[in-house]
Amino acid sequence: MYELGAAFSGVDVSEGTNLLVEGPAMSGKRDLGFRVLAAGTDAGESALVVSTKDSANRVIDAFDGVGDAETATLGVVDCVTKQQGMGGERRDAELVRYASSPNDLTGIGIELSELLQRLYEQRDSTRNRILLHSLSTLLMYSDLQTVFRFLHVFTGRVQSADALGLFTVDGAAHDAKTVSTLKQLFDGVITIQEHDGGFRARVLGVGDDTSWREL
Repeated sequence: MYELGAAFSGVDVSEGTNLLVEGPAMSGKRDLGFRVLAAGTDAGESALVVSTKDSANRVIDAFDGVGDAETATLGVVDCVTKQQGMGGERRDAELVRYASSPNDLTGIGIELSELLQRLYEQRDSTRNRILLHSLSTLLMYSDLQTVFRFLHVFTGRVQSADALGLFTVDGAAHDAKTVSTLKQLFDGVITIQEHDGGFRARVLGVGDDTSWREL
C-alpha cells in the first residue's frame, strides 16, 4: 500500500494505482503532487517527475521546498529544456533525462522507462511514485486520441511496476467530454476546488475517506 501523506492522512492506495489530480489553474496541483511524492521519499521510496511545464532545475528547486531534494531519490524527465533551446541550463544529474518536447510522447515514454530501469538496477528501488505535470500541456500539442493512447501505455507501466501514478489536469481548460474520456484511465480522482479563499481537495474512487481536506 502507498500512504498519500499528510495531505490525505489515513488514505492508503494499492500498488499500481493511477490517480488523476483535477483542479483549476493556480490551485496547487503540482505542489499537492509533490507532497504525495515527498511522503514516499521521506520513507525511502523513489520519486519521478515527468515535467511538461518546467525545466528539471525548476522542478528540483520546487520539490526542495516540499521534500528534501538533496537526500531524496528524485528523477526528472524534462520535456521543456530541449524545446526551448536552453542547452546551457541543462542539469548534469544521474537521474535527469530530456525529451525533445511535450509533443514527443514516444521519447517521454522511453526516458521514463530508462529511469525506472536505472532506479531498479542502481538503487534497488521497487517502490516508486510518479507525477506527470501536466496532461493539459500534452493536450495542447496532441489530440485527445493520441494522448489517450499514450496514457493507456503510461498508466499500464505504472500498474505493472507496482508504482503510484499521479497525473495533473486543468479541468476548466478542457471540455467535459475530454476530461470524462481521460478519467476512464484512472483508478481514482483527486479533485481540487476553491473554498473560503483557499483550496480544498478530496479523493474519490480509492480509499475509504472521501471527505474534503483543506490545502
